[in-house]
Amino acid sequence: MTYNRCGLSGLKLPALSLGLWHNFGGVDSYENGRAMLRKAFDLGITHFDLANNYGPPPGSAEEMFGRILKTDFKPYRDELVISSKAGYDMWPGPYGDWGSKKYMIASLDQSLQRMGLEYVDIFYSHRPDPNTPLEETMGALDQIVRQGKALYVGISSYDAEQTAEAIRILDDLGTPLLIHQPRYSMLDRRPEEGLLDVLSQNGVGSIAFCPLDQGLLTNKYLSGSVPEDSRAGGSSKFLSENQVGDELVQRLNKLNDIAKQRGQTLAQMSLAWVLREGRVTSALIGASRVSQIEENVKALENQTFSKEELDAIESLL
Repeated sequence: MTYNRCGLSGLKLPALSLGLWHNFGGVDSYENGRAMLRKAFDLGITHFDLANNYGPPPGSAEEMFGRILKTDFKPYRDELVISSKAGYDMWPGPYGDWGSKKYMIASLDQSLQRMGLEYVDIFYSHRPDPNTPLEETMGALDQIVRQGKALYVGISSYDAEQTAEAIRILDDLGTPLLIHQPRYSMLDRRPEEGLLDVLSQNGVGSIAFCPLDQGLLTNKYLSGSVPEDSRAGGSSKFLSENQVGDELVQRLNKLNDIAKQRGQTLAQMSLAWVLREGRVTSALIGASRVSQIEENVKALENQTFSKEELDAIESLL
């Protein structure tokens, strides 16, 4: 495993981190989730990323992870970076969503209880709240650090302008922004439109979520058919079968040809591409089985791209 310094902080993150967004909830196999977490840690993945509403049902991924912490990972708490977030709908009523100080602090208290922790290493504002002053949301993150409930703070899905303002507010408060978690992949390059520049200029790290674009950048869809056990073939609200069109499949196959020439799978090349410039600290992978984690970690064996490879990829994107 490669470990990269997160911005200008003293914290290092593994080049690949494991997210518990899918497949670790109460409706999923506990033993499969346990096996994936153990394998990830054995392969050097020390960062596990959660959120209050991960499941389903909401909160169950944190409960599952809490069970693992009490048993398998109990001796290793100080070798783990554990993150959680608040910002999306979590409980009914006016106080269980968005970015108010009321919600942010209550949510973290609940997350700590579910996981059996005294603190998380990173706590995020999961999304910007158009109806709450940014000063309030960032003030909540500052208060959480001063209370000892989180060591570092981050934001997710903020645009470049919002991020620059969040950095300024947190700097004034004395709790610098550690990290931003944007959606970023070969098929979703919005962070290149100013966000990565803002982060680099201010010494803030980044961790890319959906670097494989919900599994599109894997070998699942290269034949043009949608497997029944895939995310697009199931009931996921994040990826549907009609998104896997002929034009996309043709592009994926051409990208796969480049990956083969590099001795990689499409997924491995896609992860290496996200990490290629050093501006992304870590790529946040998901998994439904142990073999996917093993495959993804092998992406780190070849992170170097020639100019010809980058040009060929760029022409397809």
